[in-house]
Amino acid sequence: MEKQENHKSPGYEKRDVNVKKVLLWGIAGIIIVVIIVVFIVQYFFLVKEDYYHEIVEKPRSEELMELRERETKELNSYGLLDEEKGIYRIPIKRAMELMVEGESESDKR
Repeated sequence: MEKQENHKSPGYEKRDVNVKKVLLWGIAGIIIVVIIVVFIVQYFFLVKEDYYHEIVEKPRSEELMELRERETKELNSYGLLDEEKGIYRIPIKRAMELMVEGESESDKR
């Protein structure tokens, strides 16, 4: 029994830590964490863009589409606004042409 007591461990490690292994595992761990964070950030932006598209860009109101159609029709057609005052509506493209012509004629004078 005395021999067993002599071979009893002193309660601490007798060898040094393998610094190379600790550094390699530490660096590998940091690289893995960085890769995971990059993937999570990219996934967040992808989900955010999809959500934005679904909520903001995709829905189109029927009322809004009808309103824009009426506006386009009024901007690009002739019409009578007030017969008593003699006010007419002309297409906006033609109105711009007349404005340019009027400005060029006034420049000539």
